[in-house]
Amino acid sequence: MKSRRSFIKQASFVAGGSMLASSIQASAFGSIGRKFAASDQINIGAIGINGMGWSDLSAALKQPGVNVVALCDVDRNVLDKRMADLAKMNVNTSKVKTYGDYCEVLNNKDVDAVIIGTPDHWHALIMMNACAAGKDVYVEKPVGNSIGECRAMVAAQKKYNRVVQGGQWQRSQKHFQDAVDFVHSGQLGNIRTVKVWCYQDWMKPGPVVPDSAPPTGVDYKMWLGPAPMRTFNSSRFHFNFRWFWDYAGGLMTDWGVHLMDYALLGMKAGTPKTISAMGGDFAYPELYQETPDTLMTLFEFDHFNVLWDHAIGIGNGDFGLDHGIAFIGNNATLVVSRHGWEVIDEPLNKNKIGKPMMKPVDDGLLNHWKNFTDVVRSRKMDDLHCSIEAGTLVATVAQLGNISFRTGKRLTWTGDKFTDEEVNKEYLMKPYHNGYALPDV
Repeated sequence: MKSRRSFIKQASFVAGGSMLASSIQASAFGSIGRKFAASDQINIGAIGINGMGWSDLSAALKQPGVNVVALCDVDRNVLDKRMADLAKMNVNTSKVKTYGDYCEVLNNKDVDAVIIGTPDHWHALIMMNACAAGKDVYVEKPVGNSIGECRAMVAAQKKYNRVVQGGQWQRSQKHFQDAVDFVHSGQLGNIRTVKVWCYQDWMKPGPVVPDSAPPTGVDYKMWLGPAPMRTFNSSRFHFNFRWFWDYAGGLMTDWGVHLMDYALLGMKAGTPKTISAMGGDFAYPELYQETPDTLMTLFEFDHFNVLWDHAIGIGNGDFGLDHGIAFIGNNATLVVSRHGWEVIDEPLNKNKIGKPMMKPVDDGLLNHWKNFTDVVRSRKMDDLHCSIEAGTLVATVAQLGNISFRTGKRLTWTGDKFTDEEVNKEYLMKPYHNGYALPDV
């Protein structure tokens, strides 16, 4: 078996876009709808299957002509659970190989595309290696865990010309698209402020507990990967990784990339000019976390501002919603969330344009997977709903907010770097540890 370091050096591009012939029959989910010839089957290897990676695989298997041939996780307990789950879905698990090392998935010639559902600090390295190995990629959000990683991921996709879809599935849901179309119609009038908020009352960091040995079946050294070496602590593991800078960026990069994405889409915006963030551990200072449980960040663009506001442990957000995006115009305000969208008139506006709540009518995750598999077959990259460039734009904006918070500074962004060189040196690229490095592209 190749080590992951030798894999980085030896992985080569598999030319062309045709799918490998599949010896795997479609699952009960994958056989719904029209049939696909063996040459059009898409064989999936899922890497990181404890949370959203499993949701992605479940959605993938509902697409015609899609099969699962490989599962990979550093936790043997998760692997065993997901194999049992597949059996309940009538998948022939004798045809599914299991791995603890993602390099073995990439070396599997039967795998056409991979899901990356790992903690955030693994996304860039696996995505780049997968592209080099000739695999198409569905990578969970945030696509990159630093601005430097985002840039390297875009370069890898361009070099190897693989299909790479970011996991911002709201881009494939009709009511979000309709809401943005309404914003673009100009009927709201001049939009001076976009408010984006995320109040998640079900989320809390873990308690402060002693360090311990990793659970039986967990390859903790592999879980850490390029992150700094630390003694295992259960409150930093699995779901709670998102509250630590070594692995993620808190709620800003968790839900924030979903919601800020639509703020940028609605305003046809790129990156901001200045960023000012303030917050802290105001609600749960006794719990185990590094990222703030409360944060407000002001992003200054030309002619408008975007305000990000997040809080964990409470759910009473703006407009009676625990999350949403509000485009505040001279004539009216459009509010959109996963619950739907509506337009609220300004009282002094004589030309009423208000709309009642337009509720969701489709499943964004299933749509997103249909879009991905369609492009895997067509190779028409422009048809992707969330290209790697789109995913890295909002991931970069989220990183800008976190960097402002961590430095305690109002930062100016040139579109390429900060005007503060010390901040550039410290924060543009996360350092890699334990012998890992991003491949040159």
